[in-house]
Amino acid sequence: MEPVQGKVQQLSRLRRAAGGAACAALLALAGAAGCVNPFAPGRDDGNAASACDPHTVDGIFQCFQAAYTFRDTLVYGPLVDAQFIFVYRDYDLGIDQTWGRDEEMRSTYGLFQSTQKLDLIWNNIISTSAESTTVNVVRGFNLTVVYNPGQIDQVSGYANLTLQRQNPGDPWKIVRWRDESNF
Repeated sequence: MEPVQGKVQQLSRLRRAAGGAACAALLALAGAAGCVNPFAPGRDDGNAASACDPHTVDGIFQCFQAAYTFRDTLVYGPLVDAQFIFVYRDYDLGIDQTWGRDEEMRSTYGLFQSTQKLDLIWNNIISTSAESTTVNVVRGFNLTVVYNPGQIDQVSGYANLTLQRQNPGDPWKIVRWRDESNF
C-alpha cells in the first residue's frame, strides 16, 4: 500500500505544480504502462484469411492451411460449399461413409476446439483435371494433431477435392472431399 500512497503524493505535488491537464496526461501514460504484461505475447490482430485468396486453386489450399493453423472456422466455413459432401472409407464396415456441410462444420469446430495445435502441410499434387468452373485435385498432405504434449497424432494421405465456382472470377468452394488418409 505504501508504494501506492507514494504515487498519490507525487501526483498531488504534480497537480499543484503543473495543473490538472498535465496530471491527467501523466495518469493516462502511467495507466497504459501499468497494463502491459511483458510476459504475454503480443496480440495478433492479423486475420488468417489475409494469408490466402480462394479465387485461385493454390489460394484455396492456402486458405485451408491457414484455417487449420489458426484453428479458425471463420476462415474454413466460406471454403465449404452449401452442397458439400465429405467421403471417407469405414474399413471396419467395408463401406464408404458420407456427411454434408453441417456435420463437416461441427466436426471441424470440434477438432479446432479440442486441439492445442494443428500443423497441415500440403505435399505434391498427384493429379488434377480442370474446367473453367470445376477442378478436381488429388493432393498429398501431412497433418500433425497436438491434443496435448502427451497426445500427438500424425495423419498422412491424400485429399481428393472437387472445387467449383459459379463464374470464372468467383472464389472456389469445396463441393466434395474424399479423404484418402491413413487415419
